[in-house]
Amino acid sequence: MKKVNIGGVPEHFNLAWYLTLKNGEYKDENINLRWHDYYGGTGAMTKALRSGEIDMAVILTEGIVKDIIEGNPSKIVQTFVETPLIWGIHVAADSKFKTVKDIKGSRAAISRYGSGSHLMAYINAKNNNWDLEKDLNFEVIKNLDGAIKGLTEGDADYFMWEKFTTKPIVDEGVFRRIDNCPSPWPCFVIAVRQDFIDQNATELKTILDIINGTTSEFKSIPSIDKTIANRYEQELDDVQEWLSLTEWSQTIMDKKTLDNVQNQLFDLNIIEKKVAYSDLIHKI
Repeated sequence: MKKVNIGGVPEHFNLAWYLTLKNGEYKDENINLRWHDYYGGTGAMTKALRSGEIDMAVILTEGIVKDIIEGNPSKIVQTFVETPLIWGIHVAADSKFKTVKDIKGSRAAISRYGSGSHLMAYINAKNNNWDLEKDLNFEVIKNLDGAIKGLTEGDADYFMWEKFTTKPIVDEGVFRRIDNCPSPWPCFVIAVRQDFIDQNATELKTILDIINGTTSEFKSIPSIDKTIANRYEQELDDVQEWLSLTEWSQTIMDKKTLDNVQNQLFDLNIIEKKVAYSDLIHKI
């Protein structure tokens, strides 16, 4: 049985992986797929791909594009979630900051450099015409628990994370969300180490076929909204809103979309160069 290590964030976007694993669908195809939760998000997963700790990752588009350009020996094999990620911009509940204008020049909590929370701070700054050198400051807090501690204790001023994941923390009165910032591209892709692609093309196609079979009919799974609400401790209304806004993908990201990602990252000085479509994408 072929062992395959895959990483992702422990969030509702990835429930389809849990369901297919629970059903034993990979083992039926002689594949021992092992899921690893990465609470540190994209930055932690790019590091794990580089080291060979994992073979595959369900990862934010902007983060893996940046890291491949910087030498990560991986390729994007498919878009996983077609719709943008809605990033909530959060402050501590008792913070003096009330609007996005107020946080200009203050300290953004980020899980690590190169993470989505880091890169999306640049997108937010661009959207609000900030000076990218003067108005952005960062405090590394590792993960969501670190952000709760950092904002509550005043070590950082605002934190960007997926809106629905942080909604219970807002409802509890720990965070206050002052705005939203959607990613300007499809949010999640599946990235795979090049050596794994080269040596395990058949197994990789089987894994993608299985997960795509589930995501293509994910919304029609009976009581899926209640399952998500219970598993991720979300309010049912929030889950239903999230489902209405989210579309999964079963296809490769096209050149036009990927060019847009690269152009925006380059304009923000997040990447130093742009590369060919074939340097980022592998078509199965």
